[in-house]
Amino acid sequence: MRVDQFCMDAWTGRVDPEADSARWHQRVQPLADASQPGLALLGFACDEGVQRNHGRIGAAGGPVAIRKALANLAWHRDAPAYDAGDIACDDGDLEAAQTRLAYAVRALLDAGHQPLVLGGGHEVAYGSWSGLAGHLGKQPAPRIGIINFDAHFDLRDPAHVRSSGTPFSQIADQCVARDWPFRYACLGISRASNTRALFTRAAELDVWVREDRDISESTLEALGRELDAFANDCDALYLTLDIDVLPACEAPGVSAPAARGVAISLLEPLLLRLKASGKVRLIDVAELNPLHDIDNRTARAAARLIHVLTSSD
Repeated sequence: MRVDQFCMDAWTGRVDPEADSARWHQRVQPLADASQPGLALLGFACDEGVQRNHGRIGAAGGPVAIRKALANLAWHRDAPAYDAGDIACDDGDLEAAQTRLAYAVRALLDAGHQPLVLGGGHEVAYGSWSGLAGHLGKQPAPRIGIINFDAHFDLRDPAHVRSSGTPFSQIADQCVARDWPFRYACLGISRASNTRALFTRAAELDVWVREDRDISESTLEALGRELDAFANDCDALYLTLDIDVLPACEAPGVSAPAARGVAISLLEPLLLRLKASGKVRLIDVAELNPLHDIDNRTARAAARLIHVLTSSD
């Protein structure tokens, strides 16, 4: 993919004089310059799904905001990182944008990279998963585990309208069509923000659910062991982070701020366990809305989570 210059322009920041003091902006290269596989950052500049779901639009600006927040963070990676540009949806054709995203994700995986998709609304999930499914589809019935840290199930019925609220229902339908198992874990669910119908749908699909109130310092170790067991029963993991899982005080710049949420200090240990599994093939970050951010607080939180997941030490 060609990387638009405006994407690379986001990679600026402080330069320190001491040795071994690099920051992300000094190490991220255009994908065209890749000489070996690495982390590939791919933007999905889209909030058509959020608009269809009657949320606060602005998530299309998420990819650039995350790049800018990442740019000045200290570099703690051994492997390279590349910018693969943006997939944009500026004509209202969400389905076509998701198809382009799926093609780009598959191409990155086929080339040996680990894609990290920067959303965009959570409609990004259907395109992301479709790319991973295309990559793994040569093997019979791959066991793809979806782990979604999110205040919402996003299991609405896509027969009404496809939106940021329907991606995991769409994925479930695709699994049925392909005769693949549907393995979905959703952690951080807000009971106040999900109807009884959505809880029923989750039960019908055998979704592993942990509500925001179930995640605390006292439950972290047990929850971590459950995550380990979930990962061990999968061939590959797709990790999707909806930033609205964080409390509104940590992430005000989202489509639907969380009154309670799950603090970043509780998320990090769980993410580190998933990282240690060695099975995470694809990551995306959704719902950052810079139009409603305060002092770049949400962008910084998203960048911190990416740093945790991608650093070597």
